[in-house]
Amino acid sequence: MAAAPLHIDIITIFPRMLDGILGESILKRAQEAGLVTIRCVNLRDFATGAHLTTDDRPYGGGPGMVMKPEPVFKAVDHLRRPESKVILMTPQGEPFKQATAQALAQAAHLIFICGHYEGVDERIRTALADMEISIGDYVLTNGVLAAAVVVDAVVRLLPGALGGEGAADDESFTTGLLEYPQYTRPPVYRGLGIPEILTSGNHAEIAKWRREQAIARTRARRPDLPPPSADAP
Repeated sequence: MAAAPLHIDIITIFPRMLDGILGESILKRAQEAGLVTIRCVNLRDFATGAHLTTDDRPYGGGPGMVMKPEPVFKAVDHLRRPESKVILMTPQGEPFKQATAQALAQAAHLIFICGHYEGVDERIRTALADMEISIGDYVLTNGVLAAAVVVDAVVRLLPGALGGEGAADDESFTTGLLEYPQYTRPPVYRGLGIPEILTSGNHAEIAKWRREQAIARTRARRPDLPPPSADAP
């Protein structure tokens, strides 16, 4: 029996920003294959008043505008199911890592709350969000761009999304290491060749070389990552 598809809802006041991203490449194919359903939910559909306002001035003064709690609470109430996980995209959140993507790929329903302007009313964070995620130590125009990054990282881990089981197993961070160097045809280009081991046909030696290269590259470029265990693949 095929696994139930992952359902993803992205709450934003700019739903059209994701049209191109969701309609191309792996995200498009995964939806067409029934592996995932992705909806962009317009927060203004849950706002009230003549102007469908979703933001207001912050209490205590200060620059910018803050996302109001009422429409966000109403949107989440409308979408949430018992199995839902509500994720707030915020620069103050937990740094996004491959392990987080792997965990989220096991979920049944993800709801992303995308902040805009100066952020969201604190009650959204404390009373609605199950987790908070940041994709880096910088500030974007709005959270929908960050949500797209997380959705892409999660969806490509769904079984069948990459077209073959195990296709993501050797990628950077999956094993705790950066990925080893990759080469393809032609064997020589502009005087630059490829390591002879890759054309040797000795798969055991190729696997050994790749692991050694991955370890060396990780130590050189990302010494902050924990060293691999001796029995890791």
